[in-house]
Amino acid sequence: MVFIGIHAFFTSLNDLERIIRCPGRFKYEEHNVAAHSWKVSQYAMFFATLEERAGNTIDWKSLYEKTINHDFAEVFIGDIKTPVKHASLELKQMLAHVEEKMMEKFIFEEIPTDLQEVFLARMKEGKDATIEGRLLEFADKLDQFYESFAELKHGNTDREFVYMYQTALTKLLQIPLQVSVLYFKNEILADVIAEKTTIDIAQLTNQILQNHKD
Repeated sequence: MVFIGIHAFFTSLNDLERIIRCPGRFKYEEHNVAAHSWKVSQYAMFFATLEERAGNTIDWKSLYEKTINHDFAEVFIGDIKTPVKHASLELKQMLAHVEEKMMEKFIFEEIPTDLQEVFLARMKEGKDATIEGRLLEFADKLDQFYESFAELKHGNTDREFVYMYQTALTKLLQIPLQVSVLYFKNEILADVIAEKTTIDIAQLTNQILQNHKD
């Protein structure tokens, strides 16, 4: 086997800029996977700071590695829309398995031998029961929340964006990060509801909040 070095990894980063999120739908604002990963790392940094100030210990190295690498495998399979990915548990598990195997193949073929174990650790699924894994999940859903909110704010009433907003908000409220969730509910959602939007975003949001309370 011939290893061509880290060059292949670096050039593949450009591919992430060309992978559009939520493909096949009309959008007022386009978002790519590379920008998504950067935003997720920013969200996670903010909420990890809140969690740390509340007394929780944060492994910052682990957090940044999880957030910046969490969607790299989309280089191989692209961005699969949330309703499709979560259509069934079996499909979700199959896609995760394909991503994992393609990621391993890439590492073993393109990453220098002495760095392969490091990359295998950094590129594995980052959403786990650690506080860093939960912050990744929170930040990932927060970006989906903001992307769908932007479309609804512009008046894009495509049912997929309504669904994305509903599912992202519902999931955010359920993630076991008490400090982050409370801040999100009390501070961020108050600003979201106050914004002038084409559709009644306040009604949609309050309905989800009521369902969560019930």
